Amino acid sequence: MKKYLLGYVAERKAVTEEDAKKLTHICAAFGKLRRDGTIVSGHPVEAQMDQIRRWNPNIRICLSLVNHSDDANAFTTVFADPGLRKAFARSCAELVSCKGYDGVDLDWEYPCVPSNFMDASPKDRDHFTETCRVVREELDRIPGKHPLLTIAAGADLYYTTCVNLPETIRYLDFINLMTYDLKCGFHALTGHHTALYHSTGDYFQNSCDQALRLFVKNGVPKEKLLMGAGFYSRKWTDVPNRNHGFLQLTKQGGGYGPRWTDLKAECLNRNGFTYYWDDEAKAPFLFDGSTFLSFDDPRSLREKCAYVLKEDYAGIFFWEYGCDEEGELLDVLYRGISES
Repeated sequence: MKKYLLGYVAERKAVTEEDAKKLTHICAAFGKLRRDGTIVSGHPVEAQMDQIRRWNPNIRICLSLVNHSDDANAFTTVFADPGLRKAFARSCAELVSCKGYDGVDLDWEYPCVPSNFMDASPKDRDHFTETCRVVREELDRIPGKHPLLTIAAGADLYYTTCVNLPETIRYLDFINLMTYDLKCGFHALTGHHTALYHSTGDYFQNSCDQALRLFVKNGVPKEKLLMGAGFYSRKWTDVPNRNHGFLQLTKQGGGYGPRWTDLKAECLNRNGFTYYWDDEAKAPFLFDGSTFLSFDDPRSLREKCAYVLKEDYAGIFFWEYGCDEEGELLDVLYRGISES
């Protein structure tokens, strides 16, 4: 089976012909959900759609949806109300019928989780499943090519309790499992944010492998799971100068670090940073004596591609296209995922 290679495309960089020919899917990030069930689109990729499809007639382009900036509770509100669910489903169908998208990607971060500036509810779990069912039915009414319905999912145990995966997956084409930010602002312990495997001695063990196996255990078929890769870094400052800064407690969590293009130009064995490779985790990091950077690079991405092929998952995706100005990481993924 040919593996999927999906890229989230924000607004900072137009898709090139060379890259369009390598991707199987694009998720335009983002469309915005309002609390009345309507969607604000207008992503720049819409103006490129015809050209992208001339370059690659087989590519599928979806709009990824988040809460509108004016209302952090849009998902919780809309998905809880049967009438608003139907309005939302019609809005999704309009994206396909009128805007030219091949489907929608739901990026609700996250059902039942109140820590992301929203009034979440335990009832979100069932509301999410029911809304996916209603959207699937509405999309299936559109004649022609099968419209896609996908989600971006958190890659840890909490997500498997907040979403009814065995039931919800029935209505989804696949899940983009966000196996990045595994160490992030919630973690004052330095470490890998998108490692293939966990490292011995890590208090907070998580990894791409662990998350994928967890979702399979919770009823998601391998052929509906995509592994996530990060084209950006996570950064910890004021790190104790021990163990090359790895697995050290700091005063604050890991914020966003440089995107790959900037990291390579400014930090990769430059400006006091030394490169280290964790062969247990199959992941790199940089340390300059006080600042720790975790990221994906060509070596770690080749390991991820080999894993996806060996374990026979659906494919791999990345956040985010504009972080890789020269297309180096995308090319590594394309070559690695095509070796089947």
